[in-house]
Amino acid sequence: MSLKPKEDYAADRSSLDPIEIASRDEISGLQLERLKATLARAYNNVPHYKQAFDSAGVHPDDVTSLEDLAKFPFTVKEDLRQNYPFGMFAVPTNELARIHASSGTTGKPTVVGYTKNDVDMWAECVARSMRASGTRPGDMIHVAYGYGLFTGGLGAHYGAEKLGCTVIPISGGMTPRQVQLIVDFQPRVIMVTPSYLLNILDEMEAQGVSPEDTSLEIGIFGAEPWTNEMRAQIEARAHFHAVDIYGLSEVIGPGVANECIETKDGLHIWEDHFYPEVIDPNTGEVLPEGELGELVFTSLTKEAFPIIRYRTRDLTRLLPGTARSMRRMEKVTGRSDDMLIVRGVNVFPTQIEEQIVKIEALSPHWQIERIKQGNMEGLRVHCEANPTDAGEDQRSAAAAALVKTVKDFIGISVEALVHEPGGVARSEGKAQRVVDNR
Repeated sequence: MSLKPKEDYAADRSSLDPIEIASRDEISGLQLERLKATLARAYNNVPHYKQAFDSAGVHPDDVTSLEDLAKFPFTVKEDLRQNYPFGMFAVPTNELARIHASSGTTGKPTVVGYTKNDVDMWAECVARSMRASGTRPGDMIHVAYGYGLFTGGLGAHYGAEKLGCTVIPISGGMTPRQVQLIVDFQPRVIMVTPSYLLNILDEMEAQGVSPEDTSLEIGIFGAEPWTNEMRAQIEARAHFHAVDIYGLSEVIGPGVANECIETKDGLHIWEDHFYPEVIDPNTGEVLPEGELGELVFTSLTKEAFPIIRYRTRDLTRLLPGTARSMRRMEKVTGRSDDMLIVRGVNVFPTQIEEQIVKIEALSPHWQIERIKQGNMEGLRVHCEANPTDAGEDQRSAAAAALVKTVKDFIGISVEALVHEPGGVARSEGKAQRVVDNR
């Protein structure tokens, strides 16, 4: 079964928020008004920002244009950890409606808070994102993002309800039950990480369920980088449209930006709520539109947790609007802090993924192991054979093909181990793509 034409899912423009299709002058004017208010709110209510602005010799009253934001200092994740748990909040805790936090696996968790107005704004942004993805009021939504302190599950949940959808809040895990409920409840849309969707598809096949016979027409994927090559493979295997959603808890959660299903040409940033910049990750200089660099966000409407020039570490470029007036960000396929330097060559994990999905004998389950090779660092790529290509000779040939294509297209030598189906660790949320065993 082929995919329905993307244009069949395009939103009626009369249903869009007027600001989505406003002129650039209207958008910029609204941004400047909201930016001034946000900078003042941060300066007057968050001691960290008052100290940081004063140290940099800047004041909210200095802002007369959007370009003036470049004079203000960046916020980094360590600032949030240094002010753990509530030092970055602009309201007292008794005015909070919600608290979320990161896992804190590499240190103290980063804690974010929301007023009731923040939760409503967040839900509206996710609803707008879902509508851009082709979701419509009345649709049934299977939410397989994790619930709890992670922003994914509840962010998707509130957005779906805001749009007028019926929510199946299954969260992550219990993969056989995921398949059962998809078959029995017949949702039209699934919201899930791309790596976990692959696990669900494997389970469908194990149960004898054909993905093309399910009710799913749209998948909204976020929380981890994934390539256009992975999109093509998912769509060919699952027989539904795969659309990208972007967000991070420090900025709001999912719903900061989203692809429009009719174009799939980058993610439109909801610029009435989030002001984007792309900077040189080494110098901090703001780069012109179209140049690749690190994405930086300033919130424009958040009450509890205003964030000023937050360095996301995500690598992308800003592009003009297409299906919406608001600017697009190119699909994020790497992070500045994910970059591996292997014998002098800069390598991003998604570059390895791009080579894996080119080889028909391999499934898209993979993991990179960093190893020592004498005094040098090396990479060992673990991946899996497709069930039809799982013989020892076929796996050896696929491994050799992967070593060659990585060398040809990335310029490094790697070891490749092609395991039998099921041989690579599975994820029920964000995949752990790199393991350091040096």
